[in-house]
Amino acid sequence: MEHNEPKEPSPVPDRTFIYVWIALLCLTGLTIKAAQLRMGAWSMVANIAIASTKASLVFWFFMHLKYEKMVLKLLLLAPIITITIIIGMTFFDIWYR
Repeated sequence: MEHNEPKEPSPVPDRTFIYVWIALLCLTGLTIKAAQLRMGAWSMVANIAIASTKASLVFWFFMHLKYEKMVLKLLLLAPIITITIIIGMTFFDIWYR
């Protein structure tokens, strides 16, 4: 016999997930369009900015980071900042060789 307990309501309304999904689709289209443009050195910057925005949306809404405590947000932010600095230093090195 199954025991049916009342389901706890989600802290995020369903339409929010739909809006985020549509935003991710639009950003994917923007990524495709940016790949077709000739922007020179700015092409890499544009694509990383778009990818970072998409990753932020996934973290913020789909992984419910928006509703977590500040400590968890800061713990997740530390490796992201570290990787950003490392990638930035690599680009700086390549651009000025």
